[in-house]
Amino acid sequence: MALETKQEILDVLTMPEAAFWAEVAPEARRTCQAHFGDTLLVTAMLAYTNICKNQCLYCGMRAGSKIPRYRMLPEEILPLAQRARDAGLGRMFLLAGEDLHYGFDNLLTLVSGLRQQGFTIALGAGEFSRAQYQALHDAGVEEYVLKFEMSHPDSFQRLNPSTTYAKRLGCAQWIREAGMKLASGNIVDWPGQTLDELADDILLMKELEISWAPNIPYLPAANTPLAQEGGPGSFLLNNKEMAILRLMMPEIKITAQQPGVNPKTGLADETGNLNAIACGANLLFCDLLPDAQADAFRPIDQRHVSGLGHCQDVARLAGLTLDLGGV
Repeated sequence: MALETKQEILDVLTMPEAAFWAEVAPEARRTCQAHFGDTLLVTAMLAYTNICKNQCLYCGMRAGSKIPRYRMLPEEILPLAQRARDAGLGRMFLLAGEDLHYGFDNLLTLVSGLRQQGFTIALGAGEFSRAQYQALHDAGVEEYVLKFEMSHPDSFQRLNPSTTYAKRLGCAQWIREAGMKLASGNIVDWPGQTLDELADDILLMKELEISWAPNIPYLPAANTPLAQEGGPGSFLLNNKEMAILRLMMPEIKITAQQPGVNPKTGLADETGNLNAIACGANLLFCDLLPDAQADAFRPIDQRHVSGLGHCQDVARLAGLTLDLGGV
């Protein structure tokens, strides 16, 4: 099934649910198997600070929100990472709020330490300068995660008042120029988003030649302006987007850590994860944070990701084997 045009994308987005699960999702799953085999990728994940200068209208960690704040320095993180390495995990996803006082040298030290431990590193820490992206690449970051969130400039500017759409896409270009892979994606079905906008989001991911789609449906965060406008987003539309992305870009990673109908299970919902895998998703996370920090890193409510045991359970239920990325 070839999906290339906006109209073809819209045809899937508007397809009846039964037809989608019968026709499109199985083809997306077969496409994933053709490129990745019967494996499910696992990446260690560690959010090293939840302090953020930005005022994004949808994010529970926006500046001024009343949540417990924390900042973990390299000497705290590297022992946690070493335990994950000893357990066989070879990929690390570092993420953070845009913490102005973390110290760029501390970040470079952290990246260098993780490289010495043998990790392949993906980093998502927001907008930096061109020179800083180059320094991160040179220190060992292979892939940089910078979501564009929404592809229409007016919508982006309203929901992301601390930056600009032009700067966000400019940073995406700098990331590629520095030699890093670009992971990027959107928020699916945020309040007021149209299917036309959603289709444009998908086309932008194709245009950016992303290596990984870290998309999730819109999930309201308490005490944020956008939560007053509606939500959560459609899980079906999110599943449709994953299937479309798999068919359009067969070799990318797609996040399978997705919510289900029970909000208390967060992103570690077995049904949500298995539905995502059935639509061609293939990447799960193993959270390394201690419980207190894990609870405080909340761009969305009930972000709960869980650990390696959950990944093993999902793989077993899906009939897949885990690829931990270890040596």
